[in-house]
Amino acid sequence: MVPFAMAVHGRTHKRVVMVVSAQSGKTETFIDCMGERLDTAPVPTLYVGPSKQFLTEQFEPRLDDIMQNTVLKDRLAPKSKQKKTRKVISGVPLRLAHGGSSTAMKSDPFGVAYTDEVDELMSNLKGQGNPVGLIDARGDTYPDFVHAVTSTPSEGSTEVEKDPESGLEFWAETDPEQVKSTIWRLWLTGTRYHWAWPCPHCGDYFIPRFECLAWDKPKDAAGREAPSTPSMAKNTAHLVCPQGCLIYETDVVEGSDLPAKEWMNSRGVYVAPGQSIDPDGTVQGLPPESWTLSYWVSGLCSPFVTWGERAARYVEAVRTGDPSAIQSVKNQGFGELYAPGGGNTAEWSEVQARASKDYVMGDMPSGVRVLTLTCDVQQDRIVYVVRGWGASATSWLVDAGDLYGATDGLDVWNDLANLATSTFDGIPIKLGLIDSGFRPGKKFIVPEHRVYAFCYRFNGLMRPTKGSSTPMRKPISVSKIEVDLEGHDRKQSLDLMRLDTDYFKSWVHQKIRWLDGMPGAWNLPFDISEDYCRQIVSEGRVKAPGGKVRWVVKSKHNHFLDCEAMQGAAQMVLNLQQLRDGPPMRRQAVQQPQPTSEPNSSPNAPRGGGSGWLDQGSIW
Repeated sequence: MVPFAMAVHGRTHKRVVMVVSAQSGKTETFIDCMGERLDTAPVPTLYVGPSKQFLTEQFEPRLDDIMQNTVLKDRLAPKSKQKKTRKVISGVPLRLAHGGSSTAMKSDPFGVAYTDEVDELMSNLKGQGNPVGLIDARGDTYPDFVHAVTSTPSEGSTEVEKDPESGLEFWAETDPEQVKSTIWRLWLTGTRYHWAWPCPHCGDYFIPRFECLAWDKPKDAAGREAPSTPSMAKNTAHLVCPQGCLIYETDVVEGSDLPAKEWMNSRGVYVAPGQSIDPDGTVQGLPPESWTLSYWVSGLCSPFVTWGERAARYVEAVRTGDPSAIQSVKNQGFGELYAPGGGNTAEWSEVQARASKDYVMGDMPSGVRVLTLTCDVQQDRIVYVVRGWGASATSWLVDAGDLYGATDGLDVWNDLANLATSTFDGIPIKLGLIDSGFRPGKKFIVPEHRVYAFCYRFNGLMRPTKGSSTPMRKPISVSKIEVDLEGHDRKQSLDLMRLDTDYFKSWVHQKIRWLDGMPGAWNLPFDISEDYCRQIVSEGRVKAPGGKVRWVVKSKHNHFLDCEAMQGAAQMVLNLQQLRDGPPMRRQAVQQPQPTSEPNSSPNAPRGGGSGWLDQGSIW
């Protein structure tokens, strides 16, 4: 907390932001900064707390204590001028306001403001605007105005990115739409300093966070891993540094009389993305430029709560199955964002761990007998997945990618036609599903529904789908729609498949943790991309107390998840669970005269073998 306090004292930035866990000394720091300023350079001061009850029952008694037991006692105005929420010290007012009081935030100009637990304030204060903006405006008349803001974070989605130069793992910049937490959004706009520690074993600096915390797992009678208990987590909790060193909190560091946590904190430094740390703790690199100084520190660094207590509380919350209990631990205990659904959703690294060493993208594993294609339509591209199926619905990702082009035009649809009618090592696509929930182009400009028109063009091979956000009696229901090539309701009928979104997205997430080598395994190629892995876990399943299920978007890039969910529907339609072992169902394409130009020369050409749809007649 010292660098944060010194930044507030220095008055070099208009705003100083601190993201921190509970029980880390932030309120004491506020009181220290407040008292020092009122003693040495008094200016009108504003303190904003989360609620009126907090002000009167918790903060005001602590403030009175420092007023009566420090040098400020001699600077107090007469008792007649002292009120519960307005004090006069050194001739200037100190106002205590709460999150619901717009009047207090707009009444007077202030030279310094302190906002505590900003995530608990209203996002729009009685129609007057964001409270942070209201407070900032009160300081316009003071050239050295400082607004100090602290809070534990709340909800939001974020990822970790590794700096290629320093090797440090920082919180990544996040789309503000994916973050509900006010303090985290403020932190992102600033310098983004992270508190880093040296490992007492290897000496490398790293940034501690929840994923560094580990504890022993019990075993059942068969020797398999069993669910953790709070007691075991508390007694065996330790950290694992990025180099794999095990760090126990109370172990005395060699050559020192200090236990590990105290030793690491004494050598900790703040570091921002783009900077690095020398072995002696010197930070290299220019400080980031921003009018907001922002700091983040993990709750693991708190001297008041042990790692064992943090671990036990998390395990206990997970065992309750209550998302709000897990959120409380992640926010209050670790100072980290909580992504709804994150307690049950796999990490992207778990998806990556399913990568097989036996094949790469575009290869055809020997067990594949049937191919299916699924597509998700966006405004500027079509995202696709080709999956091969073998015995007992064991599957392999054969190809995945994007066909770029405006989907209200025809070029990208011709690229999709090439893909849908291509063969992969002689095997054609058996069934294709394409999401029709997005209609490319405005109806008065593009009268035909491009998805329906495409499925009509390849009726029997391609089928349109739509997801249902409400539970369905059966995972798939089929209805007839009558369309022609311009989207009018007549002539040829199409089978529109309505899919139970919850059922098939849950199917994908279950496959992530399927046992390797077991029937029904869900395999990925050795060179699977990180982007694909992150998209598969871009949504989390949340069950509300009333029993209603919803899928919460953690990242808006979720197209491969949608495609893989449709793959689950494709295997159900084809009844691939009943597929038995046998020779691969391959059919080599008949040799065609070589064209004068390279086939599939489009930059969007699929990786599958065989010719495009225009010269496939002899194959069928």
